[in-house]
Amino acid sequence: MQFTPLKRREFLSVLGGAVTWPIATLGQRLTIPRVGYVWIGERETDVRGAGLRQGLEDRGYVIGRSLLLEERYAQGDAKSISKLVAELLELKVDVLATPGTPITLAARRATSKVPIVMLTGDPVGAGLIESLSRPGGNVTGLSLLSGDYSVKWLELLKEAVPKLGRVAVLWNPDNPQIVAEVGRLRQAAPTLGVEVTALPARPNEIEATFETIQRAGLDGLVVTDDSSIDTLTPRIVAFAADLRVPAIYPFSHAVRQGGLISYSADFFELWRRGAGYVDRILKGAHPSELPVEQTTAVQLKINLRTAKSLGLSIPPTLLARADEVIE
Repeated sequence: MQFTPLKRREFLSVLGGAVTWPIATLGQRLTIPRVGYVWIGERETDVRGAGLRQGLEDRGYVIGRSLLLEERYAQGDAKSISKLVAELLELKVDVLATPGTPITLAARRATSKVPIVMLTGDPVGAGLIESLSRPGGNVTGLSLLSGDYSVKWLELLKEAVPKLGRVAVLWNPDNPQIVAEVGRLRQAAPTLGVEVTALPARPNEIEATFETIQRAGLDGLVVTDDSSIDTLTPRIVAFAADLRVPAIYPFSHAVRQGGLISYSADFFELWRRGAGYVDRILKGAHPSELPVEQTTAVQLKINLRTAKSLGLSIPPTLLARADEVIE
């Protein structure tokens, strides 16, 4: 068999292709996606970030190897959120993951280009997106319309404590979603025969609010689902136990910490699903093309040990509707 000798130009062409192809492929393999995540509290108690990490791993990412997850925690300091978002943008993250309306608003103010995956209460009302089906900008994710079920907090607490009369509502007046929730609670209160007093629960105000509740002799407590209040859950649970005040929480983990009742979405599972948005964006999808998912899954949990310590007998009809009962 005879081989036809290659001409010099043909040889260099083949050699060049053989050399440049592996280099280009190597360059692609070295491009590791970078995702930024901001939370108002601490990493150790953050179920949302844990859900995001799990969701990314479910989709085949190895955090630290095939994906870099840049996490920033404000340790309860809401004023530092904008600074933390700026830090992540300086790192040239490919996607920002933002739990809650205030954090998402801060991210949206900081960038109109970097994709943002959110979980918020009412993103249309907050001005984050144009509509659920057509977000229209750089923000998409999940919508937990807690404003639609926030009145249930008051109804369930009244059902558990029929003699309930004067109720404190812990809120963050800086959060537009929470302002709307408190408005609905105030409208519903007269029909339930209760009087509602809204008190600020930002971290630097919580102790003064505790003193107000104690002095006023309020006999019930509704906690709204502002992200900054979530970080205070252990302190609120302890306060309610010390004062022997029945309370309902919008965070399911509160019941396991000793809270009486929670009526809440599962934030771990929601962010596990939210990781799917991150994955699709990293694979080339644009946020404006990804409809916002509206979640309606809400769970009722009751702690009977806490009820017993408060001298309460939870109605059997309420227990029958519970998704989880701690005895």
